[in-house]
Amino acid sequence: MVKINPYLNFKGNCEEVFNFYKSVFGGEFNFIQRFKDTPPEYQSGPEDAEKVMHVALVLDDGSMIMGSDVPSSMEKDIVEGSNFTLSYSAKSVDEANKIFDLISSAGKVSMPMQKTFWGSLFGMTTDKFGINWMVDCPLKENEY
Repeated sequence: MVKINPYLNFKGNCEEVFNFYKSVFGGEFNFIQRFKDTPPEYQSGPEDAEKVMHVALVLDDGSMIMGSDVPSSMEKDIVEGSNFTLSYSAKSVDEANKIFDLISSAGKVSMPMQKTFWGSLFGMTTDKFGINWMVDCPLKENEY
C-alpha cells in the first residue's frame, strides 16, 4: 500500500504542536531530531539549534503526521494554513525517481532527487497545481 502523509512546517512551535496532536490522536513519536543534532553543514545557526528538524508521530493505523520547524531565515515564507507538504514514501529507487519525474513535470523542483545524510533518496517539488511534494525512498546499504 502506498502511503502519502502530511508534512507540516512551523515557525518554532513544532514541538508544542506535535505534543498537542499526540494528546488528540494518540500514537507515538518514532523519531524527533533537532537542528543541533544534524551534521554541521546542515545546521543553520545557534538560534535554531533547539528547533525541531524532523518529527514523526505514528498513529495506531500506521499513518504518520510529520513536521519540522523552519530555520529562522525562512520563517517569513511560512503562511499558516498553507504550511504543509504531501510526502510520498516510495518502495524502490526506480519508483521514487519515476514518481518524482511525473509529479514535478511542468512544476518547480526545489530539491532534485539526491542521497541524504539520513539514508534516503529524497527530493522536493511543487507540482503544476501549486501543491508541495516530497518523495522519499529509504536506501539499502548497497544503494547508499
